[in-house]
Amino acid sequence: MYKTITFVLLPIIVMVGSLSMFTVQETELALMLRFKKIVGDDFGPGLHFKSPIHNVMTFDKRIQTLDSPPQQFLTVEKKNLIVDSFIKWRITNVITYYKAVSGNQQRARDRLGEIIADGLRSEFGKRTIKEVVSGDRVEIMGIITKEANVNVPKLLGIDIIDVRIKRIELPAEVSNSVYRRMEAERERVAKKWRSQGEADAVRIRANADRERIEVFSKAERDSEQIRGEGEAISADTYAKAYNQNQEFYTLYRSLNAYKTAFNNRNDVLIIQPESDFFNYFKDLNGKKSFYPISMTEPGSTSTTSKVPVEIKNVETNNSLPKDVVVPEVVPTNGELD
Repeated sequence: MYKTITFVLLPIIVMVGSLSMFTVQETELALMLRFKKIVGDDFGPGLHFKSPIHNVMTFDKRIQTLDSPPQQFLTVEKKNLIVDSFIKWRITNVITYYKAVSGNQQRARDRLGEIIADGLRSEFGKRTIKEVVSGDRVEIMGIITKEANVNVPKLLGIDIIDVRIKRIELPAEVSNSVYRRMEAERERVAKKWRSQGEADAVRIRANADRERIEVFSKAERDSEQIRGEGEAISADTYAKAYNQNQEFYTLYRSLNAYKTAFNNRNDVLIIQPESDFFNYFKDLNGKKSFYPISMTEPGSTSTTSKVPVEIKNVETNNSLPKDVVVPEVVPTNGELD
């Protein structure tokens, strides 16, 4: 009989004992309720006892993250911006938190997101797109965090740790027009620099051409001056050398003239026989010691007047140098061909 009673009461005692105990973790906040009314909230980490009619709710007291969906806000220029942000928060007053959202975490997140969105909308409405994007982003986040911590702990029992803006974008239709304007502006700047570069290139090229012409002109002037000085020295040297023996110089000049005149054996030279050109064919000293062949009448012993003759090139004798040509004197009929 006692065994039967013990067997029946033991499970009841275990169940009542389990309903009378609860454990609180170090990362949790506990709240004791009786018929949804708060009867206790000061529970540290560890094992605690309660009445079976009491209910215990626990909440995470660590820092949590609320990643808000992107929302559109108007700037002072009446331009829409798509803002993506997130919030770092944690529960500091569990009683206020429970009364505000009935312990529903999703409801708390929704209300917290609305409060932060109102703050963002207010701050964005005071600034231009340039201010929001470039310089005032950190200032906006600081202002929203500060203002949220004034009211949110009283309303929700939540402490706002930080508010961060991840991304600010323009709507697709606005982005395209902005990008086109940016491209046009960059293209304008590029054309400006390109034109300036081309102008600089033309100026540099012109200066280089001018300097090149100046260098060439100076070089030609110096070369002509040096050449003239050299020719003057050469002429003076030749003059001094030839003045030592003028007869030899005359012979030398005549030989060069013969060499040039009789360079081609097929050439025909028409000239007066008594011309000074053949002085050295007549006498080694260049004197006219004989006259050309005269035409006489048959049987006459007197010499007639001299007549023009035709000078033709003939082959040289074997005893003379190969480059010396002796002219042949051929009588003509008194007329030049």
